[in-house]
Amino acid sequence: MVLQETELIPIYKHLHQIPELGLEEHETQAYLLSIIKAMPQTWLTIKTVAAVPTAILVKVSGQRHDYRIGYRTDIDGLPVTEATDLPFASQHPGKMHACGHDIHMSVALGILSYFAANQPTTDMIFMFQPAEENASGGKRLYESGALDDWMPDEIFAFHDNPALPAGAIGCRMGTLFAGTCEIHAHLIGKSGHAAFPHQANDMVVAGAALVQQLQTIVARNVDPIQSGVVTLGHFTAGTIGNVIAGEAQIDGTIRALTQEMNLHIQRRVRTIVEGIALAYDCQIDLDLHQGGYYPVENNDQITADFMTYMQNDAAVNFIETQPAMTGEDFGYLIHQIPGTMFWLGVDSPYSLHSEHMVPNTSAIMAGVNAMTGYLTHRNQLRTV
Repeated sequence: MVLQETELIPIYKHLHQIPELGLEEHETQAYLLSIIKAMPQTWLTIKTVAAVPTAILVKVSGQRHDYRIGYRTDIDGLPVTEATDLPFASQHPGKMHACGHDIHMSVALGILSYFAANQPTTDMIFMFQPAEENASGGKRLYESGALDDWMPDEIFAFHDNPALPAGAIGCRMGTLFAGTCEIHAHLIGKSGHAAFPHQANDMVVAGAALVQQLQTIVARNVDPIQSGVVTLGHFTAGTIGNVIAGEAQIDGTIRALTQEMNLHIQRRVRTIVEGIALAYDCQIDLDLHQGGYYPVENNDQITADFMTYMQNDAAVNFIETQPAMTGEDFGYLIHQIPGTMFWLGVDSPYSLHSEHMVPNTSAIMAGVNAMTGYLTHRNQLRTV
């Protein structure tokens, strides 16, 4: 049975009620498996992954086996307390699908159900991936080896977009999302009495200098024609006003539209940290953690085909979009496997990660229809 809107909306509502954090999506996985196993099984092979235990892989055997088209959805929620007053609001306190992964999963199930009932020309691999938000789930899944025998030759995914009309498809050539890298700097000096600063080594002063210097990177080390962000959102030091702080902690993020630029900014951060440690005679333990959050750099050939198809489909509201500085661990997968990521509009007045975010559910069937059509088109391109 091909899932239609009458089935997909209740599925979405149920998923919305059971958000789970990365690598803890056991209830979500069980629910997804119950739906997948209720589909026609003639061409389906379902695999779970010991190294990433909440992941699900589904192979749809095509008429030919010399090519594989991949489709990925993320399945985790966020540590956000929901404030939507929906009758199907989260039943898990302090957790919410505030990023719309419930929409992502619902669309993926609709697409999978179509190809479970309509055998594709070539093999298709559906990836229900955990831990997009916090633990580089895409990288974990790729490095687990579970895909080695099922490795896609190309891959697709989307992210919902509250700023686009419900059901609209947004995409662009080149980078869609930035690559991100966490900054964690622990400064260690010497505490002391406020009246005797010469007997201490003040990490408030050293930390302030570090913040100021890191903010020069984008202004003076990044080509103005390109883009980069260095944001330091957390700075803690000291305990009371008359005690010189012997330690400080600074945390932030790097964002850039290419991996080369991200690495360039990371190098500048390391150099500046080394200089501040020398200038202020302190120790700075620096951790730059990128994990799997590479830029989502769309493949030129595949994305040109995707955009042409969507522009020519009269049923699709296609919008060419600008790049965004948001991060997505699909960036790691698309660096290993050529493919395309796109936006699906969900028309909400609240942004992603907001406790008030409520997507327009009419987007679900629009996304399913657009992608079943497009993936059928991609399958037909493999016909000799």
